[in-house]
Amino acid sequence: MNKEENIIDLAEIDEAVEILRQGGIILYPTDTVWGLGCDATNSEAVEKIYALKKRSDSKSLITLVSDADMIGKYVKVIPEIAVNLIEVNDKPMTIIYPGAMGLAGNVIAEDGSVGIRIPQHDFCKQLIRRFRKPIVSTSANISGESAPSFYEDIPIEIIEAADWVADPVLQEGSTGEPSQIIKVGLGGEIQIIRG
Repeated sequence: MNKEENIIDLAEIDEAVEILRQGGIILYPTDTVWGLGCDATNSEAVEKIYALKKRSDSKSLITLVSDADMIGKYVKVIPEIAVNLIEVNDKPMTIIYPGAMGLAGNVIAEDGSVGIRIPQHDFCKQLIRRFRKPIVSTSANISGESAPSFYEDIPIEIIEAADWVADPVLQEGSTGEPSQIIKVGLGGEIQIIRG
């Protein structure tokens, strides 16, 4: 355990995990921007996030996992190119994989794909490891408004609507910028969605 992990209050992580298990919504910092999260396998919880953001559920949501092993539980086949991208990645990167499985239907895109990121953020990693399932990560804003880079940018209506809110001190290590998004195909195709 490194020094940064020592400052994270495990009781706080346990509180967040309990809310996730109950189908609630958490407001938490990621390696990029502040996110609204829930159990990515619970369609009712996911629906609450769409309603809170006033966003159409025809748009899929990004999910966060703790490591590559967890990706393998929710994607039929991990293209080799995706493994290579994960290995050389040095900044937040969401990869859109074909053939999602085991996730809430309203997290998955119409073409059956899903966007997944392994966050490089101690709080996120510990939270997901303890929860043992993927967590939805969508920017903590009303659809159409700018994504909040840091806690002080989050609209009060979002803060008040969340069932659990992380301590703002946990945002240390966040970039405040959205991740790059790359879509991969089974044949090694790459499409940059957001650079």
